[in-house]
Amino acid sequence: MEFVYYLPLLTFSLSIAFALDLFLHVQRKPNATYLKWWMVGMLTYGAGTLCESINTISGWNETNFKFWYITGAFLGGAPLAQGTIYLLLKRKTANVLTVLFLSAVLVGSVCVFLSPVNDALVEPMRMSGKVFRWQWIRLFSPFLNLYAVSFLVGGAIYSAVQYYRRQGTTSRFYGNALIALGGILPGIGGTSTRFGHVEVLYVTELIGLILIFIAYRTMRADHATQSVHRSFLLA
Repeated sequence: MEFVYYLPLLTFSLSIAFALDLFLHVQRKPNATYLKWWMVGMLTYGAGTLCESINTISGWNETNFKFWYITGAFLGGAPLAQGTIYLLLKRKTANVLTVLFLSAVLVGSVCVFLSPVNDALVEPMRMSGKVFRWQWIRLFSPFLNLYAVSFLVGGAIYSAVQYYRRQGTTSRFYGNALIALGGILPGIGGTSTRFGHVEVLYVTELIGLILIFIAYRTMRADHATQSVHRSFLLA
């Protein structure tokens, strides 16, 4: 078995570490809704890669596959995008988008679990939506992925442009640029699964997560440094 099929195990471990880091951050900022959504996003990201790991270790299973499709195709990046929405938009607008987003995920998830599977199309090492007998279900994922890319990647690019114009915010500029790149990569990998290349998804998931984690830690460190400088000036 190729090494690439074990990459989700590494991605899962990193996503749990990231989620724990975010959980500790939430404890210090309990009113920060965007951090809570990012934490949820890391947990769903990890759940998707855990399903991939189970498929590698234990073999193809219909229940595991359907959980993978929901956590990966529906919730891979959308909760992270939801966090960005709460960070950049008015709360009322963010709440409306949350209702629409969760409604789409709920309806899509019910359809996924109700859809029969064409066993003749199952490939043990490659999980793909092509096995659904109700192929129209796959129309949910492009909509949710576009939603995720528009706000996660679009929001990061917008923020990067804003920080680029300011002095003393270089790390935040590069951090948002890394988030944008990290958000795009899993989308590319997800598209590749439609053409039977799930291995590309495993690689882009890991690299994308590493880039976003680096960006998060870099901006956290920059914020801490600025807080220390402000405290020194006020002393």
